[in-house]
Amino acid sequence: MNSSEHLSRRTLLWLLLTNIAVLLPLHDKITVASLGICGICFVWRLGIYLGKVARPPRWLVTVLAVASAATLALVSRELGLLNTLINLLILGYALKYIEARRRRDVLAIILAGYFLIALTFIDHQGIGNVLLLLPVTAINTLTLVSLFRENCSPATQSWLTIKLLLQSIPLTLLLFIVVPRFAPLWMVPQMKSASTGLSDEVGFGDISQLTRSSELTFRATFDGAVPKPAERYWRAIVLDDYDGKHWRQSSAIKTLQSRVNHLLPERTLPVERDNRRNYKVIAEPSGQHWLFAMGNAFSNTPGVFSMPDYRLYASRSLEQKFQYQVTQYPNAPLQEQLSETEYQRNLTLPAQINPRTRALAQQFTLRYPQALPRLNAMMQYFRQQPFFYTLTPPATGPQQLDDFLFETRAGFCVHYASAFTFMARASGLPARLVTGYQGGEFNPEAGYLSVYQYMAHAWSEVWLPNRGWSRFDPTAMIAPQRIMDGFDAMFAPQDSYLANTTFPAIRASAWFNQLRMQFASLDYYWTVWVLGFDNDRQQQVLNQLLGEVTATRIALLVLGVMTAVFTIIGYSAGLLYLPQRRSQLDRDFSSICRVAARKGIVRPIGCGPVDFITLLTKHWPALHQPLIVWGDLYLQLKYAELTTKKQRKLSRQFHRQSHKLWLALLRTTPELKERTPQTGTI
Repeated sequence: MNSSEHLSRRTLLWLLLTNIAVLLPLHDKITVASLGICGICFVWRLGIYLGKVARPPRWLVTVLAVASAATLALVSRELGLLNTLINLLILGYALKYIEARRRRDVLAIILAGYFLIALTFIDHQGIGNVLLLLPVTAINTLTLVSLFRENCSPATQSWLTIKLLLQSIPLTLLLFIVVPRFAPLWMVPQMKSASTGLSDEVGFGDISQLTRSSELTFRATFDGAVPKPAERYWRAIVLDDYDGKHWRQSSAIKTLQSRVNHLLPERTLPVERDNRRNYKVIAEPSGQHWLFAMGNAFSNTPGVFSMPDYRLYASRSLEQKFQYQVTQYPNAPLQEQLSETEYQRNLTLPAQINPRTRALAQQFTLRYPQALPRLNAMMQYFRQQPFFYTLTPPATGPQQLDDFLFETRAGFCVHYASAFTFMARASGLPARLVTGYQGGEFNPEAGYLSVYQYMAHAWSEVWLPNRGWSRFDPTAMIAPQRIMDGFDAMFAPQDSYLANTTFPAIRASAWFNQLRMQFASLDYYWTVWVLGFDNDRQQQVLNQLLGEVTATRIALLVLGVMTAVFTIIGYSAGLLYLPQRRSQLDRDFSSICRVAARKGIVRPIGCGPVDFITLLTKHWPALHQPLIVWGDLYLQLKYAELTTKKQRKLSRQFHRQSHKLWLALLRTTPELKERTPQTGTI
């Protein structure tokens, strides 16, 4: 092997650290088989670094390659296309890593490392992940630097790495601001990963399970005033099919959802559109299609559809953070006209279940023939009877609603909404169950609402003539503080969404909550200004920078920034030199040289300080002593090893002596008649 291709031990050490740093953020993507192969490759390289083994035999590399292909072929169907491709690149990275011998091999590993770092942003784009990957990128770059600066110390290599990363920032910002936001030429394959949050099938215990999760679901920013807590009902899924145990979406809605990209008819805007509420929602990755909005809502964001059941639906599942615009019409009714098919679907109940609940509904019908008084009486029933709101309700038998209404009388929001919807249907009123979220934590500094999984909620919607679908939430009758003041007003965090966390008391403390809010604001701004930097926001920034956005001004901006960047790089590389400012010592010495030259005594080329002082004393014998003192101070400051304190003291003396001598030379003339030829100055 060529000596220039030899890898230093320091490069091998950085390569070991880089391997761990690059693969660690992808831990949730690596399969067990891929992890085992990567482990074999790492242990072998560690043995090479310690001098215990030599390069791996060809048969070992071949066996690992075949094992990699076989494992991917076996699990690709379960992983999905994207995870399979990620594992393929990881295995290629590991196999190249075990057989690396030359610089070009290490270069390939480093470039693959940058690509793997970029892959982590596919579904982890938060600022926390960015802060984690910055040192990973630095370590990968440090390996690259050590490959070409082998003889430098680790400190020098580290400083050069920092300089390279800092020099890349201006160009990165320029490209981020100037390059137009084009639609991608390809689509990222949807990942086969577990979804989070609400489901299109809800039973008695489903939503209560979400109260154990403090994961962020979405954030909302309003153009005007933030809605009051009692108005914060975020609709997500409409469930109108009931089998006695579970509420599900109807087959008709599921069919429309499957055809969402094929000319789905859009809902018409309300006739009265004067009163509106505009806001933006940033939804977290959930693996689902449903979005979140309040009331009669519409969106003009590409890829968002307004469904007939008055929900917002995304054409692709949310594998990344997704921002969309919402326009809500608070006073507009939901679906004033109901087709016969929809009418009957929302009246249907399974036969011979919950007979006691049916009988109770009939009593309300007899006592209150009118729909609205009947519904209000049903709501008051939950307030008047001894019902109890709890996250851990007792179990019920086959007749779930009968057991709940007449026996246990303890439940969560799904229990009350299910019972109310069932009674409304049994009394002859079309009704359905709606799941979503209720409430939101307001951040006063950044001005947005944060909605978490533990705020999941269920309520009822009943269709009334001339009013459309109207919301009825029986939970507000049993636990009004849950609606008015939020989830934390009813349940302590340690007993709900912090119960399964480490140190729940600390995480529920005021100082920790304040710190969490600060970091949440930082993450919010990152999402808005970086992840949400679309064409509109780009146009706003360019207008602020350039005044008027024209091709000429953009070209001048690009040219100016690139000139500045390459000037800095050229100076750092030693290709450009900037004039250095002379020290005070040299300036004082030069002042005496200039005044002597004005009097006809020019310092010859090659004349040192001692000879020049001797020359001056010959022409100004009256100034012999001041010149000797001045020269002695100069020689000490120029060539002697002085302490900082001593140097400062002598520098002040030399400066004062130079000024006095300059005035003395200026006032007198040389006593010798012969003049030194003006051959040049230094």
